[in-house]
Amino acid sequence: MVDVNPEVLFNKGCDALARGEWTTALACFEKAESLSDIPVYKSFMALCIAKERGQIKKAVSLCMESLEADPDNPLNYLNLGKVYLLQGKTMNAIDIFRRGLNRGVNDQIVQELKSFGTRQPPPLSFLRRNNPLNKYLGITLSRLRLR
Repeated sequence: MVDVNPEVLFNKGCDALARGEWTTALACFEKAESLSDIPVYKSFMALCIAKERGQIKKAVSLCMESLEADPDNPLNYLNLGKVYLLQGKTMNAIDIFRRGLNRGVNDQIVQELKSFGTRQPPPLSFLRRNNPLNKYLGITLSRLRLR
């Protein structure tokens, strides 16, 4: 018998995502979203659309809709950030992840932010970070493994 409970379908989709089965997850999330208009279902569906079909603009639009409908759910921010990462917009993703943490603690968001690492202080602290001297000195020191 086919599952018609959107919550069960959503949980199956999450399990499929954890196993890396994007196509199965997309099918589950699409069905769950069609049965129940819960914003987080749309958010997960958007992530799968971006990953599986490559429709990044549509995915961003769907994630934005879910954020407008439920701005207090950190999972919506997590999924939008992941879509931005797929698009190559790292700074946007970091900004969205941070906004998501302001809404509530989420271990997955914390892990995503940790994966970026932390920046070291500029080599010449009396100059701004974006000063060309700091930039190229930092690159040189890193390549020489002195930093």
